[in-house]
Amino acid sequence: MATVVVVGTQWGDEGKGKVVDLLTEHADIVARYQGGHNAGHTVINDAGQFILHLIPAGVFAPNKELVIGNGVVVSPADLIDEIQRLTERGLRLKNRLYVSDRAHVIMPWHVVIDQGSEQQAQAAKIGTTGRGIGPTYSAKMARSGIRIGDLFWPEVLTARVEQLLQELNPLMVQRYAMPALKGKQICRVYQEYGEQLREYVTDTITVIQKAHREGRNILAEGAQGTHLDIDHGTYPFVTSSSCAAGGACTGLGLGPTQIDAVVGITKAYTTRVGEGPFPSELHGEEGQRLQHAGGEVGATTGRTRRCGWFDAVLVRRSAQLNGLSSLAITKLDVLDEFETIRVCTGYRYQNRTFEEFPSQEAILRECEPIYAELPGWQTSTRGITEFKKLPERARTYVAEIEKLVGVGASIIATGPERSSTIINDLPF
Repeated sequence: MATVVVVGTQWGDEGKGKVVDLLTEHADIVARYQGGHNAGHTVINDAGQFILHLIPAGVFAPNKELVIGNGVVVSPADLIDEIQRLTERGLRLKNRLYVSDRAHVIMPWHVVIDQGSEQQAQAAKIGTTGRGIGPTYSAKMARSGIRIGDLFWPEVLTARVEQLLQELNPLMVQRYAMPALKGKQICRVYQEYGEQLREYVTDTITVIQKAHREGRNILAEGAQGTHLDIDHGTYPFVTSSSCAAGGACTGLGLGPTQIDAVVGITKAYTTRVGEGPFPSELHGEEGQRLQHAGGEVGATTGRTRRCGWFDAVLVRRSAQLNGLSSLAITKLDVLDEFETIRVCTGYRYQNRTFEEFPSQEAILRECEPIYAELPGWQTSTRGITEFKKLPERARTYVAEIEKLVGVGASIIATGPERSSTIINDLPF
């Protein structure tokens, strides 16, 4: 029996979907613990390419149970659409998908506030996807949210929505130049969403705890990455939830002692979508080469990802925050054609040198990377499945990452397909 958490160690987009899909074979339950439909996990398998937004990446194994935990914020319309699209492609979700009745619901005013605030921010834009995620988490913390369980209680839902709109409608009209929202109409729509989701909604904490008591393997998957975590990320350029491994406890109803291993996913280089500091970012031809070779376009947003060399300072902090058991290094093959490969080993700021990650965004934005240079291997690693068959310089590069981060690599991806993977060890 084991409970394993899979977490991103950079700014998201590290390839968690592939790793979760791979590890699902050994799990009984795959559970998503935070984030919303602003995240996208791309999975490529024998059935084709799939982009998931809310459904856990274990969906492709027909006998596994799937949980969307209380730490996730849910757009009912998007969840219904995703269920329908996956069903049309031959995947069964009935009697194995469980959605927490405690998960908070993204309401229409959350989307208006998200998009309106970002538009008005101008130079201070965060880079939000505008899907209402942040305002939903804000409402949750302010105790003014709507939970999925509320959709099945018409009187409770109507009273709560009408009360909220008394405060929110002036904001809609005066600040965001939007028409006032109609409470009864919204309630009718969301009650219908509830009916379409009713068969999936349950107390998922009971599902998770029962599985743990029975000695079943649980795989917990996060969205985004550690450095978008609301507490530990590059604030304020972060998401609104707890992306780090600790979020699996609050987001699923697990106790800390019930987690047995944490696998940290990292690209063999670094990417970031949206605004915020990025010390090892490449702005010239090398950055464009990484973008092109890595196909660096966001699965959810379609935005081109900013690219840079591997940042050991960034990932080493993630190893500390998450208590990583091992690393899963993805996209090693993207570096195949580079003559020289750099690794950021520290930051230089004015007359100071940082080997640990600074907390102040103003300092981080002005940091210059300190690089170590390694010779590239300039031969294809695509599809290699045994570590000893990698070129010697590629093995040296992996060893350098392990040394700088202080964590060994259990998985190395040499292509997007499930089969293009080196497995040194498994957490289960």
